[in-house]
Amino acid sequence: MSLSSRILYEDNHLLIYNKKPGDIVQGDKTGDIPLSEKIKDYIKSKYNKPGEVFLGVAHRIDRPVSGVIIFARTSKALTRLNQMLKEGTIKKTYWAVISQAPPSEKDHLVHYIVRNEKQNKSYAHLKSVDNSKKAELEYQLRYVSDHYYFLEINLMTGRHHQIRAQMAQIGCPIKGDLKYGAKRSNPDGSIHLHAHTVEFTHPVRKELIKIEADPPDDPLWDHFRKQIIIPGN
Repeated sequence: MSLSSRILYEDNHLLIYNKKPGDIVQGDKTGDIPLSEKIKDYIKSKYNKPGEVFLGVAHRIDRPVSGVIIFARTSKALTRLNQMLKEGTIKKTYWAVISQAPPSEKDHLVHYIVRNEKQNKSYAHLKSVDNSKKAELEYQLRYVSDHYYFLEINLMTGRHHQIRAQMAQIGCPIKGDLKYGAKRSNPDGSIHLHAHTVEFTHPVRKELIKIEADPPDDPLWDHFRKQIIIPGN
């Protein structure tokens, strides 16, 4: 599947993309070519732009995670998106697969996240501790199969590895997420966490934008997609 076929929305100010697991959003110590550079090349080629192409990364999703991510094509859009993220006015919904039954069918989780940069890992605490940041999410159990549980998660804050750390803290690590306590990895190195929707007011046009991203082509995702009832449908 080509890069252009994964673009979910594009105008003069925004480009919204369905990230594959394994893609890295921005460059890191691995030296792998990041998605941001690939999209810059796409824009440069499509619009025949001379010189450096502007592309702002408003937010990130972890390398083994898939799903919707917003890029800014103008500095004005980036500034406004950053403010919206800070204010929590961009609604983000995730899908997750876990192998342990959650404590309840739905819950509002509040933890205090501490990031360990050396380990590239975050720890979720029940009470505020030194250097912690408050993290909130809501989850709802949508479907149960023979071995797995399918959750829909409304992310209310945007902390480092937040969903992974919070779900691990309640004894429900994401399928494939060895770093946070899963018993085995997925063969392709992915984890079963997918950024499914974003909903926000366009930073320039001021119209409501709601984008959905299909999960990766995977037997487990395909099974749950056929079974669940999406709210509003």
